[in-house]
Amino acid sequence: MNLVRRIAGWAAVAFAAGILVLFAMPSYRQGEASIAGKSAVDFPLTLAGKSERLSDLKGKVVVLNFWATWCPPCVEETPSLNRLQKYIDSRGGMILGVSIDEDGAAYEQFLRDQNVVFPTYRDATKKTASDYGTSIFPETYIIDRRGKIARKFVGEQQWDSAEMLAYFDAVLGQ
Repeated sequence: MNLVRRIAGWAAVAFAAGILVLFAMPSYRQGEASIAGKSAVDFPLTLAGKSERLSDLKGKVVVLNFWATWCPPCVEETPSLNRLQKYIDSRGGMILGVSIDEDGAAYEQFLRDQNVVFPTYRDATKKTASDYGTSIFPETYIIDRRGKIARKFVGEQQWDSAEMLAYFDAVLGQ
């Protein structure tokens, strides 16, 4: 009888822990199924005055970061994105910032003030953000060399932390 109670107690603890893990998972919190492995939504963009498409970047690991100048967490993570760009650039990775700013002057001023070193694109109509289902900023998608989404991050990240750099070492090594 005592053994049965212990087993039942541990089963209840394991069940509760499983529920907590489920609620903590990003895909549950965001009310969406996992997007890992799905093809990244292609879109036109202008980089360095040249018209391109996201699909033109196949073969690179792309850190697709949606942001805005009026978003304090976006401002906070920009220096670490700059450092990550320098870390991954020579290894076939790149950050592609997608600003949803309507105000072109504010966008340009932000790029200068923050010394942004990664390519950016201004999506003033928010169509690209909408196509990705992005409504919380910053939001970032890691796109592998085949054009598939490897991971999604919601909210501000410390992109140059030891854990994040180890993650990018693994993704860039694939």
